Amino acid sequence: MTRQKALTSSPDHVDLAATHTPESIRQRLQAQSKHSYLRDFVYGAIDGTVTTFAVVSGVAGAGLSTSVILILGVANLVGDGFSMAASNYLGTKTEEELRRKARRIEEQHIAQYPEGEREEIRQIFACKGFEDEQLEHVVDVITADHRRWVDTMLVEELGLPLEGPSATKAAVTTLIAFVLVGFIPLAAFIYDFVAPTRLSHPYLVSTVLTGVAFFLVGTAKSWFVDESWLRAGVETLLIGSGAAGLAYGVGLFLGNVVG
Repeated sequence: MTRQKALTSSPDHVDLAATHTPESIRQRLQAQSKHSYLRDFVYGAIDGTVTTFAVVSGVAGAGLSTSVILILGVANLVGDGFSMAASNYLGTKTEEELRRKARRIEEQHIAQYPEGEREEIRQIFACKGFEDEQLEHVVDVITADHRRWVDTMLVEELGLPLEGPSATKAAVTTLIAFVLVGFIPLAAFIYDFVAPTRLSHPYLVSTVLTGVAFFLVGTAKSWFVDESWLRAGVETLLIGSGAAGLAYGVGLFLGNVVG
């Protein structure tokens, strides 16, 4: 069997060919784009784990009791988690408002200066290699439909996506990831609070669990992006460990100074 035959008969090639039939392409292009909220999950998970473990490390470094660690840790989960979710909601909503404003401005420009806007379309597609009659045909087709005209200006001139993620879904995803993964550094101390004699070194257990959480969050991210799972896991682990180490050092220093 030749290399060409082996390639065309492979399962991957068959699947790829099936997704590039005219009907498959038409369905894919007509379907509404689905936004990924992986960024929001990773952002919330890492920040929740880092900030909670930083609180735990700072308090542990100062030599304070388990009850103090739990009070400050839970307060951080609730307060900082909500703050992050609200910030993400407002930031995502602001992007949508900017997109709407840009659309209104382009609509006004087309209404007031249609020839100037046609010239912008002409120059945009001239830079893409269209010339002469072909270029004029493209300009005529795009400017014949008002919405298509505005959409083209948003994407080609301003570099804006036509649609963005849901602000509510982004906020909820961030909050859930923050609370769920951020709870891990507190698990050992909750167990120590319930059964005081069972764990001799709750901070050490919390450190190990948090390190595993950092690594797994990075590994999970690598499933969705073109990145080595080991590299992504180690990178997230190092970033989180650095923040925790700084917090522990500050807590240790202040504990000695104040104490």
